[in-house]
Amino acid sequence: MAKNTSLFKVEGTLDNVTFYKSADGHFVRTKGGVSKSRILNDPAFVRTRENGAEFGRSAGAGKMLRMASGTMVFKAKDAKLSSRLVQVMSKIKNLDTVSVRGERNAAEGLLTAEGQQVLRGFDFNNRAPLLSVLFAPFSVDNSTGAFVIADFTPKEQLNYPPGATHFSMRSSFVVLDFASGVRDVTYSTPVNLPITMATATVTLTPSGIPQGNGTQIHFLLIEFFQEVNGAQYSLKDGAYNVLNILDVV
Repeated sequence: MAKNTSLFKVEGTLDNVTFYKSADGHFVRTKGGVSKSRILNDPAFVRTRENGAEFGRSAGAGKMLRMASGTMVFKAKDAKLSSRLVQVMSKIKNLDTVSVRGERNAAEGLLTAEGQQVLRGFDFNNRAPLLSVLFAPFSVDNSTGAFVIADFTPKEQLNYPPGATHFSMRSSFVVLDFASGVRDVTYSTPVNLPITMATATVTLTPSGIPQGNGTQIHFLLIEFFQEVNGAQYSLKDGAYNVLNILDVV
């Protein structure tokens, strides 16, 4: 794979050369390699087929997680979120000690403490990791989903972007069955506060306990706003917003 540095940024295929654009720029690659039919049928490529099947399951698990985050993901994500989720789910899949090679999956991996730890703390927006934005101790009640920050002083304990005057926090409580894709989600009411030296306790409690079987996941969304003439405006298309997986059970 080569990078296209010419003045003309084209996309498409010419003879055996493909020009394409990604988040990292414009690239050029040539066609070639083994045919799809041979990969699908030749016994020599059994390991390749197994790897491909497991990759597909990891990609599917990442998509399930994005969907389970609901509309919050549209407020705090980065350009490489999908690929980063595939990497995380692949690590979790490797912790599946039950399934045979080619059938390992994230659903089994998440039944282990190690698999849950891999997902715990994942940031959907790598430009704004939770630990670089929120500098206050907090607690999460796994039975109710309640999120609490006691004695919180926003101006001292938030790394807020220039121009921000307010912030909001919202949490969600998800039960997601990675084997079937079935999920149930409940949300807290958003808490919106000015960025001042005023100290208060912030409590986010989801509207109920989600039903079903699967992995329990707790999300936290932090958004920043600028108030102008009594109206609040989101800053820079969510570049500074946080969406984090607080806990996985």
